[in-house]
Amino acid sequence: MTISVWAPDLERVRVEVAGEVHDMTRRHDGWWAADLASPHGTGYAFLLGDDDTPLPDPRSAWQPDGVHAASRAYDHGLFAWTDDAWPGRGLAGSVVYELHIGTFTPGGTFDTAIERLDHLVELGIDLVEVLPVNSFDGPHGWGYDGVLWGAVHEPYGGPDGFKRFVDACHTRGLGVLLDVVYNHLGPSGAYLDRFGPYFAGQNDWGPGLNLDGPGSDEVRRYVLDNALAWFEHFHVDGLRLDAVHALADKRALPILEELSAETHRMGERLGRPLTLIAESDLNDPRTVVPRAEHGLGMDAQWSDDLHHALHVRLTGETEGYYADFAAPGALAKTLRGAFFHDGTWSSFRGRTHGRPVDTTALPGTAFLAYLQNHDQIGNRATGDRISATLSPGLLACGAAIVLLGPYTPMLFMGEEWAASTPWQFFASFPDPDLAEAVRTGRRREFGRHGWGELEVPDPMDPATFERSTLDWSEPQQPDHAALLAVHRQLIALRRSHPDLTDPSLVDLRVEVADDDSELVMHRGALRVRIDLVAERATVLSGDDVLWDSAQLLQKTSAPAT
Repeated sequence: MTISVWAPDLERVRVEVAGEVHDMTRRHDGWWAADLASPHGTGYAFLLGDDDTPLPDPRSAWQPDGVHAASRAYDHGLFAWTDDAWPGRGLAGSVVYELHIGTFTPGGTFDTAIERLDHLVELGIDLVEVLPVNSFDGPHGWGYDGVLWGAVHEPYGGPDGFKRFVDACHTRGLGVLLDVVYNHLGPSGAYLDRFGPYFAGQNDWGPGLNLDGPGSDEVRRYVLDNALAWFEHFHVDGLRLDAVHALADKRALPILEELSAETHRMGERLGRPLTLIAESDLNDPRTVVPRAEHGLGMDAQWSDDLHHALHVRLTGETEGYYADFAAPGALAKTLRGAFFHDGTWSSFRGRTHGRPVDTTALPGTAFLAYLQNHDQIGNRATGDRISATLSPGLLACGAAIVLLGPYTPMLFMGEEWAASTPWQFFASFPDPDLAEAVRTGRRREFGRHGWGELEVPDPMDPATFERSTLDWSEPQQPDHAALLAVHRQLIALRRSHPDLTDPSLVDLRVEVADDDSELVMHRGALRVRIDLVAERATVLSGDDVLWDSAQLLQKTSAPAT
C-alpha cells in the first residue's frame, strides 16, 4: 500500500508505521509517498522535518484513539453493504429530519440511533439530516469543531458504525443527508497548517481554508475529495454545507460551483440522485440557481428568513435579528418569496441586504423551511425549544405552515412530539485552558445580550450534554402524543394530496389579515387556514374540512379512561 501526504514546503517527511519510522520520497508536485505494508487497522503517523512529533494523516479515514493520535489504515472494501438496490432519494417532495447522533438517544451512537429509525418511518420522514460526524476533540460536542474531516467520530461508532446507520436507513427507505463543515476547523487538533498552506485567515469560528491563494489547488482538492468520499464510500444521499458565506473564495470558478459539477458527475456514475444543500446568510438566490444559468448550482438552501418571520409571529419575540420580522406581512412575504430581506434594510446588519428570488424560475423545493433547527435552539442562551413557550395549538399552527407550505420542510429531532428536553451548547475539550476559554466566551457573549452569566449553562459540564438528550418516554405521554399525531397527520396529508407538495411559488397565493392574526395559503384546490387568535389550523377543500388541529388536539391530548 502507498502511504502519501501533501507537504509541499517541507524538505523531509517520515512516516511511522506500526512503530517503525520510514523516510518518504518527495514527488515534483509536493506529495510525499512510501510503499509500505499497512493493512486495515495498521497505525501510522507522519513526522515533519526534524520534528519527531507524530501527527495524524490530514486525510485520515479512521481515528479510533482521538484527533491527536496516530491514524489507522481503513479499507472501505471490507464493509458488507446491503443497499445495492437503493435507488436514492431526491429532495423534491421530501420531509427532512435533522438529528444529532450524540443526543438522539441515551446511548449516543449510530447503533442506538438505528433502534429509533422506525419511529421516523412511521412519522413519514424521507431524509435524515445528520449533524457533523467528523472527528473532533473530546467525546461530546455538536460536531462543528471537527479537525479530521474524513474520519468518523469514534465515540459514535466510527466509520463502520456510520455505514451501518446509512445502510439501515436505506433498508427502511430513508435517505441520509450529512452536515459537513468546510468554512473552518476546530480549536484542538487542527494540524493542517503544519503540512502545507491550508489556512488563510480566521473567521468567527476558527481558521479558514486557503481556497484562492498560492497552493490552494490542493487545498480545494482536499475539500472536494472529502465531499465525494461521503457519497462514494459512505453511500450518503446529500450534503448540507455549513455557513458557505464564510468560505473566502475569490476565484472565477467558486468552489461551490466546482463541487456542484463534481457531485452531478458522481451521481451519474453512481446512478442515484445526490443533493447539495447550503446554509447561507447572504440571501443571494444565485446560490441555488443552476450552473447552466450562471449560478452556484446548489440544490437548496436553508431559509432563515422564513424561520425568523414565523418565530416572531408565533412567539412575539423581537430582540436582535428578529426585530425586522415584526413588520406587518413579513410572514406572508417570506412564504411567497423565501427572503424577507431581498434588497431591503436590515437593522441588525445596519445596511440593505439580499436580493429578490425569481419565483418564476426557482421552485419552493430550493428552500428549506423549519420552525426549529439546531442553531435556532442551541444558540439561545438556555437552549430552550419553542415548545417551552408556545401552546399546543400554536405549535400545530407552526407545523401546518412548515409542512403544508411550498418549501421543503425540516423538523428538528423531538420537535414532532414537542420534546421538553432543551438542546444546549455543549463541548468536552480535554485541555483545561481551552475548556475554560470556551466556557468564559459563551457566558460573555450572552451577557452582552442581557442574559445573566450564571443563567448560561456551562458547556463543559456533562450535565449540559445529558440534559440535551431526547427522552423517548415522552411520545407515549398524552400531551406529547397529541403533537406527534399532529405531525404524522400533516405529513400524511402531504403524501395524499399532490397540491400540498406543489413547489410552484408563482401559483401559491397567500392571504393575510391586516393584523397578521390569520393567514390562508391557497395550495391548488386546497386552502390551509391559520388562525393565530383561535390557535387553530385547518385544511379545507371547498367547504369541506379535511383536517382540523383543534379537533385533533382535543381528541388525542385527553388521557385514556
